[in-house]
Amino acid sequence: MSVADRSPEELWVCNLGTVAYRDALAAQEQIRAQRQAGELPDTLLLLEHPPTYTRGRRSDAGDLPFGEAFYRAKGIDVIATDRGGRLTYHGPGQLVGYPIMRIDDVHRYLRTMEDAIIAALAVAGVQARSRHDEGIDYTGVWVDDRKIASIGVHVSRSVSTHGFAINVHNDLEPFSWVVACGLPNVTMTSLAHELALDCQPALACTRKRVAYAFAQAHGKRQRLVAPSRLGIDTANADRRAERAPIKTISSPLVEPVPA
Repeated sequence: MSVADRSPEELWVCNLGTVAYRDALAAQEQIRAQRQAGELPDTLLLLEHPPTYTRGRRSDAGDLPFGEAFYRAKGIDVIATDRGGRLTYHGPGQLVGYPIMRIDDVHRYLRTMEDAIIAALAVAGVQARSRHDEGIDYTGVWVDDRKIASIGVHVSRSVSTHGFAINVHNDLEPFSWVVACGLPNVTMTSLAHELALDCQPALACTRKRVAYAFAQAHGKRQRLVAPSRLGIDTANADRRAERAPIKTISSPLVEPVPA
């Protein structure tokens, strides 16, 4: 009997620390294959990335108005991905979550993800909301008209990859250099900004709240696992992130799904 069959009610949660974006992609692909084979249960990876712009399937050249050389000169990688959505930014101080889960309805999955993030932010003292009924570009989580969390997913053989990014205490300026989320006038915000704290809110606390809320929203019991349990080597993750090459890559657009 497979691991997934033995514990269908569990959500394995794994904290990876800081991981270069390409390494995180490779980890997701590995775990997705194992989830599809029934070798692992649903899994949530939580991590941070070094400065990176990621382009979703609906991104175009206009999302990077200054040209890629400008962003590379600032030390920000630019990577095309197969997730839904448009362009967004990842950086230190932002909580990124990659749920690798078997799903049967992508729209319900996106709404459940939004609900989980909203619940976790409420515990932290921030009242947030979904705006998905205003159009596809409004997928994510908002505080009034300010966006605090971005969402974009990919589904292959009923298993999801990619996920969400919650601004905790990351630098928001890189969002202003691009057309973030396909919304030219979007205002990005963060937990630190909304709470008006003199000190940074603890990313570890946000990570725990999000993991709990995500498991609850899916009716699962979270189980914390080490990266090694998933076959992920993070011994030199921070060093790999620092050495990540600054260049653009392309990725085939396969199995498009709304996001």
